[in-house]
Amino acid sequence: MTSILLVSPAAPDTTLGNGVTARRWEHILRDLGHGVTTGEGYLPGRYDALVALHAGKSGAAVRAFHAENPGSPVVVALTGTDLYPDLASTGVDPEVLRLASRIVVLQANGVRQLEEELRPRARVIIQSVPPVRHVPVGGAEFPVAVLAHLRPVKDPLRAAAATRLLPEGSRVRVRHAGQALDPRLGAEAEAETAANPRYQWLGPLPRPQALDLLAGSKLLVLTSRHEGGANVVSEALAAGVPVVSSDIPGSTGLLGEDYPGYYPCGDTARLAALLAKLEADEDGSYRELTSRCERLRELVDPERERRAWAELLAELAAGDG
Repeated sequence: MTSILLVSPAAPDTTLGNGVTARRWEHILRDLGHGVTTGEGYLPGRYDALVALHAGKSGAAVRAFHAENPGSPVVVALTGTDLYPDLASTGVDPEVLRLASRIVVLQANGVRQLEEELRPRARVIIQSVPPVRHVPVGGAEFPVAVLAHLRPVKDPLRAAAATRLLPEGSRVRVRHAGQALDPRLGAEAEAETAANPRYQWLGPLPRPQALDLLAGSKLLVLTSRHEGGANVVSEALAAGVPVVSSDIPGSTGLLGEDYPGYYPCGDTARLAALLAKLEADEDGSYRELTSRCERLRELVDPERERRAWAELLAELAAGDG
C-alpha cells in the first residue's frame, strides 16, 4: 500500500470545486488500495507520493514535500485559475511544475498551456460523476440551471442579463445556486432576483440539492470566463442535461470544438439568442444538443477516471519519469 498526501486549497467538505474534486480523488485513491492523508497544506511526515491540487495555492506544499521526501514523486493538478489566461499571469511558479513527476489537467486543452518540455509529463483526467437520476421536465416553464459561486471569474449574472433580452412569451426561468464569495455580486444577485421574474438566486445549496436542481432542468448554463474543466459540466452530462457554455478552452476541451452549444464569452445578446433558439427548438437544435451530450456521457464514467488514476500511479511505481 502506498502512502499518499493529498493537498487541496479547499477542504473536502466544502462545495467549492477544489473541495469536490479532492473528496472524489481521495475516494478513488483509497479504492485503489492506497492510504491517503488529506490536508489544505503540507502535513509533515513520510509519504510515498504527493497529489497537489492547484499549483499556485499548493506551491508551498509541493516545495515542502519535495524537501522532506526528495525521492517521492509529485503529482500537480492544474485548475482553471492556474491555467488561464496563462501560467505566467496566474502566478504559477515554474519550479513547482519542474518538481512534478506528472501534471494532471482536467480537459485536453489544458496541455496546450504547458511549455513543450513539460507536456510529456501531462495526463488528462476528466472529472467523473456517478449517474444522476434524470427528472423529466414538464409544465409551463423552461427551467434553466446555473450552478456557480458568485465570483468574477464565473461571470455569474450573465444568464440573468440574457433573460431580459428574451421574447415576451419566453418560458425560460433561470434558477441559480451558489455561494456569494464576492459580496458585491451577492448584492447584485439579490437585486436581480427581486426585479427579474425570470431569474432566482437560491444562494448556496448542499450538493445533493444542487444536483436535484440540475436534474430537473432543461439546460445547464455555464458562463465562466475561465475553467480548468468544470465539474458542473460533468454533472450535467451524468444527469442527461444538455449544456450551454461560454466558448472557453476549459469547455471546448471537454465538449469538443464543434459542439453546438457555445456562445461568445461575455456576449449577453448571443447567449439570449441561443437560449431562445433552444427553447423554441423549431430546427431541432435542442434535440441535437441533447443527443450530443448523451454521446459525451461516457467521458464522465467513474470507472474511466478510476482507471486513469490507476495508470498514472502505476507509471510512477514503475519509476517511469
